[in-house]
Amino acid sequence: MSYVTNSPTSTQLPAQLVAGSKAIPAGKGGRLAALLVLVASTEFVLVAVAAYFAAVLYHRVILLNPDDAKYIPESFLISTMLLLVSIGLRQYSRIQTQPRHVFIWSGASSVLFVFAFFIATIFLLKVSGDYSRATIVAQAVSVFITVLCTRAIWFSLLQPAIASGLIDARRIILIGDPSHCSRFSARAFATGLRTIRSFDFPTARTDTSVVARPGAVQALPDTRQLVADCRLLRADDIVILTSELEVRSALALASALSDLPVDVHVVPIGSIDLMAVSRITQFGNMVTMRICQCPLTPFNRAIKRAFDVAAAIAGLILVSPLFVIVPLAIKLDSRGPVLFRQTRHGYNNEPISVLKFRTMTVMEDGGNFKPVVRHDPRVTRLGRFLRHTNIDELPQLINVLAGSMSLVGPRPHATSQNEVFAELISSFFRRHNVKPGITGWAQVNGYRGDTDTLEKMQRRVEHDLYYIDNWSLLFDLRIILLTFFSREAYANAY
Repeated sequence: MSYVTNSPTSTQLPAQLVAGSKAIPAGKGGRLAALLVLVASTEFVLVAVAAYFAAVLYHRVILLNPDDAKYIPESFLISTMLLLVSIGLRQYSRIQTQPRHVFIWSGASSVLFVFAFFIATIFLLKVSGDYSRATIVAQAVSVFITVLCTRAIWFSLLQPAIASGLIDARRIILIGDPSHCSRFSARAFATGLRTIRSFDFPTARTDTSVVARPGAVQALPDTRQLVADCRLLRADDIVILTSELEVRSALALASALSDLPVDVHVVPIGSIDLMAVSRITQFGNMVTMRICQCPLTPFNRAIKRAFDVAAAIAGLILVSPLFVIVPLAIKLDSRGPVLFRQTRHGYNNEPISVLKFRTMTVMEDGGNFKPVVRHDPRVTRLGRFLRHTNIDELPQLINVLAGSMSLVGPRPHATSQNEVFAELISSFFRRHNVKPGITGWAQVNGYRGDTDTLEKMQRRVEHDLYYIDNWSLLFDLRIILLTFFSREAYANAY
């Protein structure tokens, strides 16, 4: 019995998804493994050079004390530690599956860890006297920039090459129904996984002369020949696509394929979409498929909170003169209180009271809320200036200190708005899985102001969910910088 799907009696996979009727010789074409070695080697050399020249230039230009050979061992030590950390965390191998910013910023976090360890090491060994703080800062900055640039360039080169098929990242063999193999191969193709051969799933042999033990796995015919055929192909992975009725047979087949030096995967048919959005995790003494997870771990929440408190205190000190000038201007401009409090949804849909400098002649809240539109007559003369410059949002630094808001996060909407759009947009309330922010990813991309159409709110929610799914402290810093310097952050501010 033949198992090869491109035999005359089998269904052939699409030509662009399978490597023809003959196996691709191992090593033919650009292999990702070899290129990742080149990536790691390039980063190792460039980091060592950057650390060395940063120290040398500082001593030559600032201290006027050239000592070119002094920092060679330390530079290679820094470079070696960064290489070991990156390999240990599998940062290079994940270029195939990670988005650009995760690959780049994971390198940045490794730099911070390496220099923290480096400083602790030279202090414990009592050799810190030979190292000035300015030298360490110069080296850290130069290495940080080098890693960011190196990874950005390599990602830009490798990822399109993998997606287009110029680089065979991993070579796979599929075992299962031809139609299932074709669909799986099409999905794998986009991430650089190349199907080099496909086999039919062998059926269990029925032997009436032997009474099977209850629960025993039936033997599969010709598994030795299938194993021998797979061995000649020298694949990286073998994927068994099994139906619910074939699970026990798939385990027997996987056991037979364990004789090969490859990774063997079992994928239940009908669960591919489910597995694409899940992760295998340890849950107590059990293993589960986790579909959704809390956006921020307890550690990440602590880091974000510490940053919020420190930045909010610094911000209140810097803008403290405005807390004197703006209230006086508001009193002179129109009647009414200085501060405006509005109930909005915060973390976990809990109602919070958001503070703003009053910019309108009305104090609408709850069901009476009506969104502001361009040239709205309810906005005061001073209010237009305050809203356009975002000065009206400054009292929310108090919300940040109180813990009901964060500096960066999805902007909180009025409760009546949320109730309307939650019925129209799926996963709308998922934007409340983190604390709302004074500024956010949607705002710095111009998605603020009036939401008179469903599309405008959809785009805003898409950006909010992207922020939640890709949060990092560096991402927060980027958004804060864009809030000050991006033209789009002030678009639709009225």
